[in-house]
Amino acid sequence: MKSLIVGGKGQLGRGLVATAPEGTEIVSHDVDTLDITDRAAVEAMVAQVAPDLLLNAAAYTAVDKAESDEDAALAVNGTAVGLLANAARSVGAKFVHVSTDFVFDGTAGAPYRPDATPNPLSAYGRTKLAGEALAGADALIVRTAWVYGPSGGNFVRTMLRLMGERPEVRVVADQIGTPTYAPGLAAALWTMAGKGASGIHHYTDAGAASWYDFAVAIQEEALGAGLLGTQVPVVPIATADFPTPARRPSYSVLDKASSFQTLGGPTPHWRHNLRVMIKEIRENG
Repeated sequence: MKSLIVGGKGQLGRGLVATAPEGTEIVSHDVDTLDITDRAAVEAMVAQVAPDLLLNAAAYTAVDKAESDEDAALAVNGTAVGLLANAARSVGAKFVHVSTDFVFDGTAGAPYRPDATPNPLSAYGRTKLAGEALAGADALIVRTAWVYGPSGGNFVRTMLRLMGERPEVRVVADQIGTPTYAPGLAAALWTMAGKGASGIHHYTDAGAASWYDFAVAIQEEALGAGLLGTQVPVVPIATADFPTPARRPSYSVLDKASSFQTLGGPTPHWRHNLRVMIKEIRENG
């Protein structure tokens, strides 16, 4: 099977390369080698590679910046998705696209099902919802949340740095979601695509947490692994105490039942995968 990955240098893209099934021929591109907002460039690349599977791991993820730059966010998160999907269809390739919990407004009292009505609060969420529509009904669309991985900038690495530099860290405690380990998400995408899944599905690690809960767990695991030498106070704060240009959903836990059915069982708990990540950092930096 030949697979084309776009966004290949990001956390998820690297995870897709690392977890590709044996025998998969991979062609990976990122913004430095392919402008996915350029129709001609996308069509030429897809025609040249002629993949069986096209996985889109590229996204405009600067959530707050998108509030003042929505056109740029829409170009990547919306318009480009349509270009990639159409190019995939032209060569008979399956298209896999990754979306976000930010398509929801956070007012639900239970995990969001894939068929729940979206109501994004931010420009980022609006542009990602537009991308879902442009991917098409024949695509595999997987919404996820709070992604982090061994490489690149993410919440885990930011917390480790701040805990090593500051006498305390202050973390929002009234936004609830689920951390998701990028290599685990990547492996799930390969499996779901390989089983012919299509439509909208949800995937995160199991469980739920606030950003505060996540930060506390990061410090505990890092202290146990010797990545931090001193414990510092982790102070819970309200969203109102840390205003940002973009509004975030206060509750964005995703119902993953359809994905579990396709994958043959539940995902690992987020705390387990955090431990895996901390071990990776300890061993490889």
